[in-house]
Amino acid sequence: MLLSKVLGVIVIARNGDRYNYYQDPFTYAASNTETTALGEVESHNLGSLLRGTYLDSRSPSYIEGVRSDLVDNSEVKVRVKAGVEGTVVFDSAIALLQGLFPPNPNNKIVLANETTVVAPLGGYQYVPVETVEPGNDRSLESWTNCPNFDKHIQDFYNSADFKKKSDEAQPFFKSVKDYVFGRPANLENIWNIYDYINSELTHNKTYAYRLPPTFIEQARYWANYHEHGVFSDKDIHGIGNIAGRTLLHTIITSLERIAFNGDPLQFMLVETTYQPFISLFQQTGILDEHPELKGFPNYASALAIELRRGSPPDVRDFVRFRFKNGTSNFQDVHVFGHHADIPVTEFIYRAENAAITSNRQWKEACGLGSGPYDILGRVSESATGFTGAYIFTGLLGLFFLHKLVKRVRARRESRLRLEGDEGIRQGWFNGLTCRGALPWAPRLPCFLIACSIIHFLITHSTIIAGSIALNQYLS
Repeated sequence: MLLSKVLGVIVIARNGDRYNYYQDPFTYAASNTETTALGEVESHNLGSLLRGTYLDSRSPSYIEGVRSDLVDNSEVKVRVKAGVEGTVVFDSAIALLQGLFPPNPNNKIVLANETTVVAPLGGYQYVPVETVEPGNDRSLESWTNCPNFDKHIQDFYNSADFKKKSDEAQPFFKSVKDYVFGRPANLENIWNIYDYINSELTHNKTYAYRLPPTFIEQARYWANYHEHGVFSDKDIHGIGNIAGRTLLHTIITSLERIAFNGDPLQFMLVETTYQPFISLFQQTGILDEHPELKGFPNYASALAIELRRGSPPDVRDFVRFRFKNGTSNFQDVHVFGHHADIPVTEFIYRAENAAITSNRQWKEACGLGSGPYDILGRVSESATGFTGAYIFTGLLGLFFLHKLVKRVRARRESRLRLEGDEGIRQGWFNGLTCRGALPWAPRLPCFLIACSIIHFLITHSTIIAGSIALNQYLS
């Protein structure tokens, strides 16, 4: 497949360097953190490399037909994880895009008075970014608030292999205690130990001078074992692979869009954290050929998924996977036992059944029940139906009230027309009281009474609908 041409690419990139932060080893709830200038440079360099690889017409991997001087927003789509490490991931995405589409003086406009205005910073290019909030969309952070995944973590900790590894690691944990300052030194907490050591070793000169040799390597070894055990599963559909299962849907739909000639999409960027890489490498069998990739990738790593079209006589579309671990170069990695590019139809066929395609499916995988309102804030179908019915009833009542008031006013006008009445006619509904039409009504404008009726119906219909749906759920 050496003579194939690139139709488009999906890039899954990890955030750049950041300060230390804490992840709960049992739920993966996390503290806040911030990016560093080093992290921004790492991501910017990755963006520049991607530009030279896919947007330079002299490159063998050039995306045919893509606009490279100024970004065409119809050709480029960017999705950014906004949950754990959200600010760091967002900053990394912006830095990457600055390298991918650097300032260009041609990013300008000529006004009607013939004045030429160049965008700030020498033609800075503003690429739209879609932030993916886990409260609305679980595709980029599917492992938090997921009971079945929490159980998977606990099962891993209770496994015979984990207990054996924990015993093997005890000499390291005894030695490292003096360098983690009160943090629990055990295998369950190894990610936080590694992250602290790595952050201090990078940012703190005094700490770097004191840390004994091999400590960072040992911490990385045990952290790789830990994270692979948490974010992988032997079964491609397993809950341990949930980070990859939700991302697979984005990958598959993007490949389908790129392959469709009527869709302009050619470059898809997904900026995320390390967890999906572990799951994807396990699910697709990349680790079978590249066991050295077992564990989590370095900062600013990237997985490029290229859609390529073969040359005659085989003009089918193929998928090529290429991985760049931190500052290393891109290397081809192969999926599902292939030792070359895989036909896109086969890849989709083998991956789509493992993909989680919706928040509802994510809830089912996590073992979350269906209530009147689901965890993501969407009203259930039964509640929506009842609410709609009550709102319709309220609007129907308002319509008949309007007819009744109009009829009473018409009778009055037939008896007496006051001078200047035409000037008041336009505001009759706001100014007319309902007492003449409804003897029991107070002397208030009908408009206010109507609004009160609608508010009452909507409020109580929501409560009624929720109660009905709750009864259905409990039964």
